Amino acid sequence: MRVGLFVTCLIDLMRPEIGFSVIRLIEGAGFEVVVPPAQTCCGQPAYNSGDRRLARELAEKTLREFAQFDYVVVPSGSCGGMIRAHYGDLFRNDPELMNRFGHLRGKVFELTDFLVNVAKVQLQPGEFAEQVTYHDSCSGLRELGVKAQPRELLAQVGVAVTEMKGCEHCCGFGGTFAVKYGDISTAIVDEKCANIAASGAGTVVLGDLGCMLNIEGRLRRNGDATTRVLHIAQVLAGDV
Repeated sequence: MRVGLFVTCLIDLMRPEIGFSVIRLIEGAGFEVVVPPAQTCCGQPAYNSGDRRLARELAEKTLREFAQFDYVVVPSGSCGGMIRAHYGDLFRNDPELMNRFGHLRGKVFELTDFLVNVAKVQLQPGEFAEQVTYHDSCSGLRELGVKAQPRELLAQVGVAVTEMKGCEHCCGFGGTFAVKYGDISTAIVDEKCANIAASGAGTVVLGDLGCMLNIEGRLRRNGDATTRVLHIAQVLAGDV
């Protein structure tokens, strides 16, 4: 079966190595992976900023590029949440687009949700032996129900999670929120960094690159040069 990989803007531009880890995981589960070369943004920044015209254009573009696949996998709770939870709002006055979206919506999965509930993978224990804590991204948790899936997969590869206080609390990024409300965003991420440190784990693992860049950036600015911040795909694929 063919999987269309919605690689996300941030992975494509900032950490393309994560995309290759994702491909290895999906191919290892027995699926063919296709990365449509013309894909761009899911439309979330425009949608959150009130630019519904641009958000809808990008949503229609996504429909055109990914309708052909058996599944669409997104290694980001925020982009996956945008597609599954908010495209319906953009298309609500267009029956034809709503129908097309209805066919696509059920095929869209966040990466760990896909690996657990569709591919039903049984990963082999790896060599990653560091103590980790896990950050639950807002969109993945609240819009897509991603909570147990990453922890189940980490357990399969032999990685034990030490839960931090407030693991479900926002990291303060929120896309354009961090730009509009910088002081509030900074206070939120400082609390997240303190909770990571208090957990005693030397590595924080997560499933959304926006959170990853925000947390890692704040850790480094606060003088923490040792705590590792990894996307779960990197850990599961052994690319660490």
